[in-house]
Amino acid sequence: MKINCIAIDDEPLALDIMRDYCERLPFVSLQHTFDNAIETLEYLRNNQVDLLLLDIQMEGLTGLQLLKAMRHRPFVILTTAYDEYALEGFELDVTDYLLKPISFERFVKAMNKVYDRMQNSGPNVPLPLSGEVINNENKDKDFIFIKTETRIEKVKTSDILYVEGMGDYWRIVTAQKRIMTLMNARGIEEALPFPHFCRVHKSWFVSLDKIDFVERRHIVIANQRIPISDSYQKAFFELIGPKS
Repeated sequence: MKINCIAIDDEPLALDIMRDYCERLPFVSLQHTFDNAIETLEYLRNNQVDLLLLDIQMEGLTGLQLLKAMRHRPFVILTTAYDEYALEGFELDVTDYLLKPISFERFVKAMNKVYDRMQNSGPNVPLPLSGEVINNENKDKDFIFIKTETRIEKVKTSDILYVEGMGDYWRIVTAQKRIMTLMNARGIEEALPFPHFCRVHKSWFVSLDKIDFVERRHIVIANQRIPISDSYQKAFFELIGPKS
């Protein structure tokens, strides 16, 4: 198996380095190089690749803007002289983030990471974005896989007490641990098996069988008071109300 990749950078020297590094690795095939993101988009419309070696700061369209414009994207390794984009790179689920000047040893480590992921998920099928659930097609399973900043966590749905929105992040709370993820609200809702879980507020999902009691417009689970908003109260009370 080979990693078919392209390199995008507006510095000729940087492209020469990427070309040299790729030629040294027998499992890497550099298909093309580009000095701007616009031509890259056109190429990707007609060609499939496994990996983008992508600079961030480029004239016209930046590397991050290119990623945001792509509906389906391959694995991505960002190559940049600026470390302030690391968090945004993580949010876009890049595989690695290489700071210039890039050593060959560090380049090899990043390519090995891509190679390992391709072996696990197949070429051109990168791991889901940080806001997605992995392998959750079977709703009968009592677990889901959640992507965090540093790893993929297996979580038993029967252990989850509640899920709390915290800005761009969501915190999944069990009796044993708390897991932070960039999963979006839709991903949370699709992951949690209905009707065992219910959304009760724009920032809260609860496990119905973990509820200690409901007091007016609040739910209490493990001493945590959780608000019930107007938008979700009807569906919630219908779920927990007596059935005829």
